[in-house]
Amino acid sequence: MVKVVGIAFKPVGKIYWFNPHYLSINEGDYVVVETVRGVEIGLVVQGVMEVDNNKVKDLKSVLRLATKKDVEQYKKNIARKPEALEICQELIDKNKLPMKLLDAEYTLDNKKIIIYYTAEDRVDFRELLKDLASAFRLRIELRQVAIREGAKFIGGLGVCGRETCCTSHIREFSPVTMKMAKDQGMNLSANKVAGVCGKLMCCIGFESEFYQEQRKKIPGVGDIVKTPTCESCMVVDVDYLRELVTVKKDEDKLETFNASLVKSLKRKVEEVREEDLTDDIDD
Repeated sequence: MVKVVGIAFKPVGKIYWFNPHYLSINEGDYVVVETVRGVEIGLVVQGVMEVDNNKVKDLKSVLRLATKKDVEQYKKNIARKPEALEICQELIDKNKLPMKLLDAEYTLDNKKIIIYYTAEDRVDFRELLKDLASAFRLRIELRQVAIREGAKFIGGLGVCGRETCCTSHIREFSPVTMKMAKDQGMNLSANKVAGVCGKLMCCIGFESEFYQEQRKKIPGVGDIVKTPTCESCMVVDVDYLRELVTVKKDEDKLETFNASLVKSLKRKVEEVREEDLTDDIDD
């Protein structure tokens, strides 16, 4: 077993594990740590705990509890961000590069500036790197992030009217697929299932397990079933939340029953397409 402490570098950011050594560290403390990017300040979101050695490898160290001087420097770096973003955008425009600037941040020791961006295709930023190095006189790291992660940087409101899940509570993204949306009987038009990032809404993934369990015990659309009034009829609609099944009794008559009153006779064989296993949305 090894002692670790969980640290995040952004609000609702991914949790990284560090070796606390013999420091007395509590949840809510700010600490200075050594990362692959340099010396940074982070917030302790998980206090000291013991985990199996196999679950964490190549642990970096917590260097110290953040001092007043560290916190002041951290705040200064944040205050410098708007100017850094303005310079970065000007240089991106100058080089006519097809990339979207998301964020820029200085490491605590001011030896490096990290610039985050998204791009649909590969970007040749060799000239941009030269311009950035000349402008900042620091080491430059350009970091491309995925589209979903890009939305997390920007934030916004979802179709539900609430703050996007990625900025309010999701620390790490889980796969979301078109099959999940189909399983939930959702309207598959882009404006119904897409988040602000243009990919499938994360909340579809949250509810996937519930619908998977419901589909095991409730007949689906296209299944042949037996009801109290019909020996063999086809399911045309299912409300998994209320556990209601609607069947077509004859050409012009529909009946709705509680799922407990419906017996499955023959399940429809589902065809799963390769594109159903991605988060791409059909145009």
